[in-house]
Amino acid sequence: MKKLTTTWRVALLALVAAFALSPSGCGGDEEAATIRMGIEPWIGYGPWWIADAKGYDEENGVDIQITNFTADADINTAFAGGQLDASNIATHTGLRFIGAGLPVKIVLFEDVSRTADAMLAGAGIESVADLKGKKVAFEEGTTSDLLLRYALEQNGMSIDDVEVVPIPAADAGAAAIAGRVDAAVTYEPYLTAALGEDPEFKLLYTAGERPGLISDILVVNADFAEENPDAIVAALKAWGQAIEFYRSNTEEAQAIIAENVGASPEDLGTAFEGVDLFDLEQSRDFFDTEFVDLANQVKGILEGQGTLEGDPDPESVLDASFVEQALGG
Repeated sequence: MKKLTTTWRVALLALVAAFALSPSGCGGDEEAATIRMGIEPWIGYGPWWIADAKGYDEENGVDIQITNFTADADINTAFAGGQLDASNIATHTGLRFIGAGLPVKIVLFEDVSRTADAMLAGAGIESVADLKGKKVAFEEGTTSDLLLRYALEQNGMSIDDVEVVPIPAADAGAAAIAGRVDAAVTYEPYLTAALGEDPEFKLLYTAGERPGLISDILVVNADFAEENPDAIVAALKAWGQAIEFYRSNTEEAQAIIAENVGASPEDLGTAFEGVDLFDLEQSRDFFDTEFVDLANQVKGILEGQGTLEGDPDPESVLDASFVEQALGG
């Protein structure tokens, strides 16, 4: 074969260079990775809606596709069945995932509920002890279930001392207001909605009685994490930006969250005050200093209630490296 002339060599090199710099070339921008994320109408997950509304995910090179659920059982089934890559869940649910052998990594500590998870009751019930023999509505297997059992134990009682009425968290408060049950355990925005219906109803017991008992984490499928580490880091960066936006533009941020949980910002004024949202630095520090102890305490509560499968080790699936990378570490 004849040798290429100098002119053709120059032309060929120029063509190769142009291809490499084009979007479809090897050196071009790759299509943003997609994270299928499950979420429920809880204000502690609000930063994800902010990130979506402001485009922080795309800005960081990831496409977070949010799927909304209204019941723990549904979102948990979707994650376990591989329909989701990531899920926003309560800490105690994470322990159950680990105990059941699901391949997960805990990559973000999101929030702590103080008064945004609570038990409410009307006239005639002034203490947890007054619930003996009464009908209590709550969604089984959820944070409401955990809070109720903990409250009963702290008052020398057990779940057998009340009449359990299984109702989704979204409807539990309304059931109490309607008089179908004597008390209900639920969370915001359902607490505020219920309390606004009857001035005689009040909060009987809140998550603030045991700080951290009701808290939330982001878990990702372990295989997905191994194959898409950059996508997870990008998503966490989006969370960090959303928290910054929340703190600097609180009114607009709360309006975005309120719309996604199906309420008005005015109705959620006290609800927002009852939740501590964690930025990336706070999440990293909590992982480093408190999370394992907290998770083991929650584990002990679940074991005492006989509601935990296996012997989950929270430390074995905790992976703070993604938060570190998102912080630039």
